[in-house]
Amino acid sequence: MWLKMGISSFSALMFNMMNPQRIRVRYAPSPTGFLHIGGARTALFNYLFAKKQGGDFIIRVEDTDIERNVEGGEVSQLHDLAWLGIVPDESPLKPNPRYAPYRQMERLDTYQTYAQQLVKEGKAYRCYCSEAELEQSREEQMARGIVAPQYDRRCLHLTDAQRRAFEEEGRKPVIRLKLEDHKTFTFHDLVRGDVSFNNDDIGDWVLIKSNGIPTYNYAVVIDDHLMDISHVFRGEEHLSNTPKQLQIYDYLGWTPPQFGHMTLIVNEQGKKLSKRDLSIVQFMSQYRQLGYLPEAIFNFILLLGWAPEGTQEMFTKEEAIAAFDPQRLSKSPSFFDVQKLNWLNHQYIKALPEHTYVSFIEPFVQKALAIAPTDLSHDQVLAVARLFQEQITFGENVIDLMKPILAPSRDWDEEAKAILALPETPRAVEAFLEELSRLETLTPESVKALFKAVQTTTGIKGKPLFMPIRLALTGQLHGVEMAALIPVLGKTLTIARINAL
Repeated sequence: MWLKMGISSFSALMFNMMNPQRIRVRYAPSPTGFLHIGGARTALFNYLFAKKQGGDFIIRVEDTDIERNVEGGEVSQLHDLAWLGIVPDESPLKPNPRYAPYRQMERLDTYQTYAQQLVKEGKAYRCYCSEAELEQSREEQMARGIVAPQYDRRCLHLTDAQRRAFEEEGRKPVIRLKLEDHKTFTFHDLVRGDVSFNNDDIGDWVLIKSNGIPTYNYAVVIDDHLMDISHVFRGEEHLSNTPKQLQIYDYLGWTPPQFGHMTLIVNEQGKKLSKRDLSIVQFMSQYRQLGYLPEAIFNFILLLGWAPEGTQEMFTKEEAIAAFDPQRLSKSPSFFDVQKLNWLNHQYIKALPEHTYVSFIEPFVQKALAIAPTDLSHDQVLAVARLFQEQITFGENVIDLMKPILAPSRDWDEEAKAILALPETPRAVEAFLEELSRLETLTPESVKALFKAVQTTTGIKGKPLFMPIRLALTGQLHGVEMAALIPVLGKTLTIARINAL
C-alpha cells in the first residue's frame, strides 16, 4: 500500500494518525483597516492547511480595538478574502451555533467570567495604578538601567480597605495576570522548532482593561479554546505573545493549540514590509482596482514564504491544497518580489478566454474612454483592448496603451517631425491610400500584403513607409503592429486619420 502512495499523501496520513483531533484553524482579523498582503497570507496558509487535512477554516473578528476600528473594515476584509477564493466554513456571516458569536465585542461576558475565576484563584489581581504612576515606575526602572521595565506589582497585595479607597477616588481597575515566577515555557513551533521563553522577561500584564474590554493576548486564548482551535499559523510578530498565552492555558488547565509562526515579509531593501511603504501595493482592494486577477494574487501569496516540491510555479487552488505542507514553510524572511507578482499576473491574463478577458478589461476601457474620447465605436474600442491581452501585466496598463489609438496626438516631437518631412513621405502615404482603397477585406494578412505592394510600386521601405502611417493612426512612432491595428480601425477611419496628417 505504501508504495502506491505519494509523499504528500503519506505525510497527510501520518499527520492525521498522530493528530486525531479534528483540524480547526482560524484567521482573526481586526477591522481596523483593510485586507493587507500579510493578513491575506495568514488567511491563505490557514485555509490551505485546513482544507488539506479535511478540517474547518474559521474567520473570527477581533474588534476590541474600538478606537481604531474603521467603518466597513470587517465587510471589506470578508469580501476581499472571498475575491481571493478563501471562503470560511464559519464566520460572523456563517455562524455555527456551537461556537458563536464570532465577534469579540459580543463575547465580553465570557471574558469576564474567566477573568473573575483567575482572580478568585489568585492567578490574577485587580490593579488600580494610574497611567501617571505606571509611567513614573517605568522611568525609575530605566534610570536604574533596566532596559525592559515591567509592572512592579504594587497592587498585588492590596487590602480590601485599600481597594475601597481607590474605588472611592473613582479609579477603575484593570485585571492583571500574576505570572509564575521563574517559569519557562517551551513549545514546538511548527515553523521554527523548539522555542523557549521565561516569565521573568515578561512581567504581569493586563487581561481586562478598565473599560471592561479584554486585551488581545487574553481574549485570543479564551476564543481559541472555546472554538476548539487545533492549530494557529500566524505572523512572526506574534511569537513573543505565545508565552503570555501559554500561561493562561496552564492556569485554566487547557491544552493549547499547535503554533506556527511565519517569517516576516520584507521589501527589496530587506526591511520588514510596512503599511507606510508606498513603494509596494499592499492591500487587496488596491490590487483589485488595478486589475490584478485573484488567481494570480492567490498564487503569488502562496509562494510568499512557502516552497513547493519541484519547480512548479503556477497553482490552481485545488493544486495548492493538495501540495501544501507546513513543513515547507520558510524559516527565512519572505521577499516581496514585485517582478514575480507582475509576471504571474501577466501569465494569468494571457490565459484568459476571450470573453472573460473582455469582461475583465471593460472597466479599464471605460477609464480610458473617460480620458481619451474617441471616434471609434464601442466594439472597435474593445477590439483595440484585445490587441494588448498578451502585453499587459495588470488591467490598468491597458489605459496608457490604448490612449494613443483612441485619440492620436498631433503634438509631434522633433523625431516625428523629421519623419514627416522626409521627401519620400508624401509619395509613400499616397501609394498606401491608393492600395488601401482597392482592398476589399482587411485582415492582418491582407494589410501585410498591402505594405509589400507599396514597397514594390514605390521602392520605399522601412521608416519612410511605416512611420508616417503609424503617426497618422496613433500619434506615435512605436506601438502595436499596423497589421493588427488597421483591421480593427477599419478602412474608413484609417483613411480619415491618414488624410488628417
